[in-house]
Amino acid sequence: MNELVNTVRKTTGRKAAAKPAAAGAAAGKRTALRAVPAASKATAAPARTKDPERTMAEILKVATAEFAAKGLAGARVDEIADATRTSKRMIYYYFGSKEGLYLKVLEAAYGFTRETESQLHLSDLDPVTALRTLVGTTYDHHRDNEDFVRLVMAENMERGAYLRESKLIHKLNIPAIEAIRDIYERGRGLHLFREGLDPVTIHSVVSALTFFNVSNRHTFGLIFGDKSADGKATTLTREHVQDLVLRFVWNTGPA
Repeated sequence: MNELVNTVRKTTGRKAAAKPAAAGAAAGKRTALRAVPAASKATAAPARTKDPERTMAEILKVATAEFAAKGLAGARVDEIADATRTSKRMIYYYFGSKEGLYLKVLEAAYGFTRETESQLHLSDLDPVTALRTLVGTTYDHHRDNEDFVRLVMAENMERGAYLRESKLIHKLNIPAIEAIRDIYERGRGLHLFREGLDPVTIHSVVSALTFFNVSNRHTFGLIFGDKSADGKATTLTREHVQDLVLRFVWNTGPA
């Protein structure tokens, strides 16, 4: 008899314990089912990294090299994602599209150029020294940042379509033109620089001389038998460009 009572008690206990477990499993299943639609939405943001700004900066760095080497049409977002250990989906989350990423790369490249110029404190220098410093810095920047030159060339192939959509580019260029205006007006006031020039013209001359030195270095070296180890010609030295720009603005008439 005692054995029978014990058996009944054990059986009843097992059933009672099973009910809460079964109820918990069912509740968990219902919760999981409710969570599935939210997780499967196409518009859901990807899991964010602990440092999104660093991730975006790394994407921009890799994308700069990719777009500079292959242009907009040839660049592949998949390769950028692989190189940055992110995903195509995350890149689109941050930049919207391949074209959006390309535009951000252009803006970052121009922004870095203008930031470099802003650190020169040209207004503290006499006009001749200021102009030589600006030209020399531009020369160094183009020489040492071939990707920037390639990006500008690539955007010219696009007929400036993407830069035209940028609200930032125009703002970035205003300080650069104003810096040249200040140098020129101070030099003209001292009768060092000739009359009749405007800052955009001077900027064009500086850009032309420093840009060509990089954009044509390979073809120039091949055509004219350049003997440098890397096959890249140096068409004009830093000092040549500085002297040419100064001669362009110099006042040769009577003071």
